[in-house]
Amino acid sequence: MSQPARRRRLRWLPWSFGGVGLLALAAVAWLGWVMLRVPVGGGMQPAGTAATLILENRDGSGFATRGVLRGDPVTADALPQPLTDAIVAIEDRRFFSHGGIDPRGLLRALSRAATSGRLREGASTITQQLARLSFLSQDRTLTRKVQEAVLAVWLESRLEKPEILARYMNAAYFGAGAVGVDAAARRYFGKPAGELSLGEAAMVAGLLRAPSALAPTRNPEAAWERAQVVLGVMQDTGAATPEAVAAARAAPPALQAPPEPLVQRGYFADWADAEARRLVGPLPLDLSVRTTLDPRLQDLAEQVVAKWLDREGAAAHAGQAALLALAPDGAVLAAVGGRDYATSQFNRATQAERQPGSLFKLFVYAAAMEAGFRPDQVVQDAPLTIDGWSPNNADNRFRGPVTLREAFAGSINTVAVRVQDSVGRARVAEMAKRLGLTQDIALVPSMALGTTEATLAQMVTAFGRVGYNTALSPYVVQEVRARDRALYTRPPGGGGAPVLNAAAQQGMLDLMLAAVRDGTGRAARLDRPVAGKTGTTQDSRDAWFVGITADAVVGVWVGNDDNSPMNRVGGGGLPARIWQDFMRQADRIRTAAAPSAAPPPAPLPAAPVLAPEPLRGVPQVLDTATLQVAGRVVRLGGVVGVPGDFTGAMAQWIAGRDAVCTPQDANTWRCRVDGRDLSELVLSNGGGRATTDATPELRQAEQAARAARLGVWGG
Repeated sequence: MSQPARRRRLRWLPWSFGGVGLLALAAVAWLGWVMLRVPVGGGMQPAGTAATLILENRDGSGFATRGVLRGDPVTADALPQPLTDAIVAIEDRRFFSHGGIDPRGLLRALSRAATSGRLREGASTITQQLARLSFLSQDRTLTRKVQEAVLAVWLESRLEKPEILARYMNAAYFGAGAVGVDAAARRYFGKPAGELSLGEAAMVAGLLRAPSALAPTRNPEAAWERAQVVLGVMQDTGAATPEAVAAARAAPPALQAPPEPLVQRGYFADWADAEARRLVGPLPLDLSVRTTLDPRLQDLAEQVVAKWLDREGAAAHAGQAALLALAPDGAVLAAVGGRDYATSQFNRATQAERQPGSLFKLFVYAAAMEAGFRPDQVVQDAPLTIDGWSPNNADNRFRGPVTLREAFAGSINTVAVRVQDSVGRARVAEMAKRLGLTQDIALVPSMALGTTEATLAQMVTAFGRVGYNTALSPYVVQEVRARDRALYTRPPGGGGAPVLNAAAQQGMLDLMLAAVRDGTGRAARLDRPVAGKTGTTQDSRDAWFVGITADAVVGVWVGNDDNSPMNRVGGGGLPARIWQDFMRQADRIRTAAAPSAAPPPAPLPAAPVLAPEPLRGVPQVLDTATLQVAGRVVRLGGVVGVPGDFTGAMAQWIAGRDAVCTPQDANTWRCRVDGRDLSELVLSNGGGRATTDATPELRQAEQAARAARLGVWGG
């Protein structure tokens, strides 16, 4: 090199060193800026959340999970095996030898990806993943990767390897709402993380790569395929022997987990979720919720609603339907809140307030029956005007003199308005409140025709209260548990005192049976007694049918969310046909489940009888005339009961023995314990008073106790 060239090179050398220095300074500044953006306040432990719920059917089988499962945290001094070995083998085989970053592992992952065409191993170490889970976002940026690497080195300087591993296992997501290995073990296999078999551990560890896609509740085949990859890596690294791996592959793990939520059950799941959280409060626990849902009836309800809407919905311009089925104690057996939960989560069974139309006549006639009206009483179906308003009948005809039974069965508007005017609007409104309506009721003449809005759940409740004469309310939660500890158990007991006097309730059963047997509800008839009522609003904007049998009260609503008119759809049409289809198939399901206990089909009764089947079980004494037997409130015939010490004495005499109770009518029972008639026993010991309709034998027992000054007669 010539002397001038050498001088020119030396002249540029200081500038080169200066440029390198500036680049280094810029790199240091950028690295400092990157680290200043780390959200150090993020914390090392996952934030607390509200209770996580595993929802179970009434038979104990799971059907949905709500929220994020946490499980119990694993600790550094008790890492679960073989799960620990599986996670280290598949996620970071050099975990115990690197300092937070593993260049060799990175090169190996990239090399295998280039040769196999897919990434079998992650490039981030477990420490880097913990840094990301604890402090960083999931963004795939250079800034985040640098932050992750620096934080990983810092974590390694502050924590021992077992502590890093324990924190990672507690923070990682494993799909299906499970955060942490213990939550995953309980979610998928119903056991703690420390009790997992090799195959189960391999499946859980394999979920870390793609937890949502590989969750075995959603994709069991892919989850098992990934688990076999994990088993292979464990064998390659010496974490498991070939014999153990072969045994694990020969026996794929069996899931003990509720599946992914079925779409239509979302309406019920939302209801149960809200109710369970209200009952136990915002606890940061993993909870199991035993609900009232009957999966067979729920599946049936969804199928029936979808079938009829698909078949008739378009021609009828009916876009939505809802169905609600309650047991006699108010337990929700099935609930369909709309046509498609995935499209709309608005629950039309519990949230939609619509005009009930002629269903409201239930309250008018119930108030009348309590006021002394009777089904055979004659009222005029003729034109009338009240406060300038004149009601019309649906067919624009007037029939002249009709019985209340005929008027209710035919849903005659003028008669309902006359009866309401005679009884008093305030009394009808009070009856509606007593039977379950909570909305404000305008005391106008048209209220008799259902101008006050109500939900399907409220109307089904009202009909159930009249049909079974108890103050039932819908409920969806039977028990809430945190592992094996019960946080809430629904208390025993029924609906308390009767909502109607016996004559009024029997009169209403007479009317409702006639409505199905001879009136507008004929399309809902079964081969056993059905009591019910249709409802249709102006321009067919809403159509309803609610029916009661001995074992269920079921309501159906059909309409449109935008309140547009349907094409001549009445309550006795599409809703009644949906109701009948559901109930017929429900009867077959019940018969198939317990053929020996299923009663033979019975014709429609000539008299208003809607009595339940006999009951057997150890009774709980509520008062001396009221028992709870086999989950049902039973009232002893012929006895006016008393509470207090008499109740305790009666329970002590029963002493855990079974009572056999047979119905006298729709409202009273005759019960025996070891052959002793409880009504006679109560009255002969002065444990109550005889009713006005008590049999001569019971009145004689009361007279003997009175003569001997026993019990209530002792004063």
